[in-house]
Amino acid sequence: MTDAPLTPPKAAAFFDVDNTLIRGASLYQVARGLARRNLVTGRQILHYAWKQWKYLTSGKEHVKDLKFVTDVTMEFVAGRDAALIADVCREVVDDILINKLWPSTLKIAEGHLQLGQEVFLVTAAPNELATMLAERIGLTGGMGTRAEIVDGRYTGHIEGSPLHGQAKADAVRRIAAERGIDLAASTAYSDSSNDLPMLNAVGNAVAVNPDASLRRLARRNGWVIIECRRSRFWRDSSIPSNPNAAVGAGIAAGLAAAAIGKTRRN
Repeated sequence: MTDAPLTPPKAAAFFDVDNTLIRGASLYQVARGLARRNLVTGRQILHYAWKQWKYLTSGKEHVKDLKFVTDVTMEFVAGRDAALIADVCREVVDDILINKLWPSTLKIAEGHLQLGQEVFLVTAAPNELATMLAERIGLTGGMGTRAEIVDGRYTGHIEGSPLHGQAKADAVRRIAAERGIDLAASTAYSDSSNDLPMLNAVGNAVAVNPDASLRRLARRNGWVIIECRRSRFWRDSSIPSNPNAAVGAGIAAGLAAAAIGKTRRN
């Protein structure tokens, strides 16, 4: 009697958004979208601009800054019609974020889809923005910070916690349990050491445009490192220390190489 072939584990890929999939901070772009609708003041948008500049020039996500931006965003939307804010998020995705995508990171995400894997965005940005961006670029879905809505209007409060740090890992575990995803066979991508809980929740972690702390950890752990901010991609020379990481490294490096080739040909 011939043994039935083993079914490979169901794998997925999880992508942080800011500075991993897109250049800069998506919440800043939401603030700009609100400003275009005259829903925020010039003084408020300057606060956002300062945080955006510091984020881009430091290459590191600051937890205090993220809390500031999240709190101010909740102040902006409190009492607003949820449909109106959804329209703002849609405009931000279609008019701004789609033009700030790192082409090579997007190709890697598409490569996971071609392998038959589900691909999710996991971000501290609004859940509306995450789901719309995921839909716009053809990914499986998006998970973001959920703002409370009562009777069609935002209350100014968050449901649960901002999707940041440990909350991202918890969200990844929830979606994995719901959809039968094997996290040991899955891959996560991020630029920030603040996302270590998510990166450690999967079998294969990849550092994309990493901050200094994440770069050190990635080298120490033998994780793949991808740099989009230069004219070329490169893979860190260290060798993964376990078989799961080796598989993930091979997939990530192969997808990256394919992305580079296609980008250069275009």
